[in-house]
Amino acid sequence: MSAGTPGILLVLDGWGHAESGAANALTAAATPYLDGLLATCPTVLADASGTAVGLLPGTVGNSEIGHMVIGAGRPIPYDSVLVQEEISSGRMRSNETLTEVLTGLAGSGGTLHLVGLCSDGMIHADVRHLQELLRIAARFAVPQVRVHAITDGRDVADHTAAAYLGLVDTFLAEAGIGEVATVVGRGYALDKSGNLELTEKVSLALVDGKGEAIGEPQEALELTRRGDEWVPPCVVTGADGRPLGPVRDGDAILFTNFRSDRIQQLADDLHGRLAGRRVTFLSLAQYDTEADIPPLVRRSDAGGGLASVLAEHGVRSVRVAEAEKFEHVTYYLNGRDATVVPVEEHVRITGDTAADYTARPAMNIDRVTEAVISAARREDVPLVVANLANIDVVGHTGHFDATRQAAEHTDRAVEAVCGAARATGRWVLLVGDHGNAEKMLTDAPDGGGRPYGGHTTNPVPAVLVPAAGQQPAAPAGPATLADIAPSVLALLGLAPAPRMTGRPLW
Repeated sequence: MSAGTPGILLVLDGWGHAESGAANALTAAATPYLDGLLATCPTVLADASGTAVGLLPGTVGNSEIGHMVIGAGRPIPYDSVLVQEEISSGRMRSNETLTEVLTGLAGSGGTLHLVGLCSDGMIHADVRHLQELLRIAARFAVPQVRVHAITDGRDVADHTAAAYLGLVDTFLAEAGIGEVATVVGRGYALDKSGNLELTEKVSLALVDGKGEAIGEPQEALELTRRGDEWVPPCVVTGADGRPLGPVRDGDAILFTNFRSDRIQQLADDLHGRLAGRRVTFLSLAQYDTEADIPPLVRRSDAGGGLASVLAEHGVRSVRVAEAEKFEHVTYYLNGRDATVVPVEEHVRITGDTAADYTARPAMNIDRVTEAVISAARREDVPLVVANLANIDVVGHTGHFDATRQAAEHTDRAVEAVCGAARATGRWVLLVGDHGNAEKMLTDAPDGGGRPYGGHTTNPVPAVLVPAAGQQPAAPAGPATLADIAPSVLALLGLAPAPRMTGRPLW
């Protein structure tokens, strides 16, 4: 196999592997080109979840850790793992930053506001972390705690918010402290598209108590017609009809999500809105906010990977993705480094995408494909990296037929990219970053189940479409996402970085 051959790394977001069945939108889709590649090209199934990528055992994979591990060439202890270690060891109870804030609240009579996603999907948050934070607040005799609950419907099955709000009630009763003050769906609270109108509505509910007035948290769920994700901003009122939880001078806000990307828009908006007031901000894990928000747990170093080797050798790469996944092929693939180095070109695809992805499962994949092909035709670009987002983004809706269509659009895009690669003498390495669309129903004893839009623990395919003249051997042994960066470097004729623990598959 010749060394130094240019190529394309194509991440098919949410492309997991499972046997065909009623829940599998991928095998239900007409994807003749992908089917042909899987049948004829060197292929391996790679672990993309749990300890293989740096998550807790049995935890579903996600795009953030998936791209970090793809780029790092080694498992990266994820923020959820680091937080859980602090809690399990008991160190969180003596955390210096948290202790200082809670002691201050106990002395001043201020309120602790806990803001975060209330589910156990383990993609952005774990509601059990809220349980420990309530226990700690009670130990420090914080006079008032207000929970600002964000309902899910994406990382977990839709229409399960009632159960999670019930669990929050249990945690509050167990700790003997706190009340739920607001309830809002993640479509509003965790927007990362830059739609500040959605974010503002959430901020007004938290800061000023402006929103749909409800007497009990569960009443919020009756006000949505689009599932748990789109519960409108609701404000719980007391017996006197006044909101329970407006933020006041002397209060503290602690964001309980461990993942940064979707909470940071709200965090920055709240921080700016409360500027000049005596409100303390904290985050459970380290965020990439514009505001300086002290974290209780700092993140692991994810550097020294693919991007570092490419920069060291002056190898130019072009990174292409839609807005929804742009940071994943840039910031996360580069080890959570936002620096744009001279040998990188970033192409962010924007366009008309319906807020309801079921209405347009193609998204902007045609524009992504055009950009990838344009970059592949350039002789000065040894590596093109792209993310095809459709399978995951549409899969999150839980809509089986729309996800099937998303897979079919992806199939046609892959065919076009591989055609361009063949014409320009490039290899193509296709890999999923985590599972999703191969399981669109929850498990049920009767074989049925409710629509499910979350991630899975299934392995993902890794497929090498060789360039002309390449004759790679079939991969041997088990594989993980940590093997992708060493494989890309080997195909480019470069040695892996010293910190990489993965191995070249081809």
